[in-house]
Amino acid sequence: MEDKEVKVESVSVNDIKKPDAGTEKSEKGPKVESPDAAKIAELTVALADVQDKYLRTAAELENTRRRAALDAESRARSRAMAVAEKILPVMDAVDAALKHTPDDEGIISLAQALKSSFAEIGVTKIESVGKPLNPALHNAIQVVQAPENTAPNTIVEEMQPGYMFGDTVLRSAMVIVAK
Repeated sequence: MEDKEVKVESVSVNDIKKPDAGTEKSEKGPKVESPDAAKIAELTVALADVQDKYLRTAAELENTRRRAALDAESRARSRAMAVAEKILPVMDAVDAALKHTPDDEGIISLAQALKSSFAEIGVTKIESVGKPLNPALHNAIQVVQAPENTAPNTIVEEMQPGYMFGDTVLRSAMVIVAK
């Protein structure tokens, strides 16, 4: 081999080529484009796209499961509330029977069983007498002169008890309020 001399008049920093993705440096120094590098880059992009789609689909599936569970819970709660509302008149009848014959063991037993069942499903009686009127819980049907030592706007008598299912009012208590 003969050595040939090459003259270069000027060299600039801008003349140096920056490495690109998909190029490999050969052992001799200059960069050579590899045919596999383009395929690898293409597959890497495709893999990232598939991973993104997988993560989005998994998140959507989890959200759908969560919504379905919340919907099922809401439907069960609505059904339980509807059943409890249907049983409230039975409870009223038992309470009236207890007032009429307070010593009847059968009525006492029935009242205790109903109260126990209500407590199990989360139905509670709204306490009214002696409490201040709360329009969210009480329905004032009459206003009377305040007895001694009674603050105004205080409930003095309950005409019909109110009930709650958890934090939801099933039925407002019908009450008499002091002026």
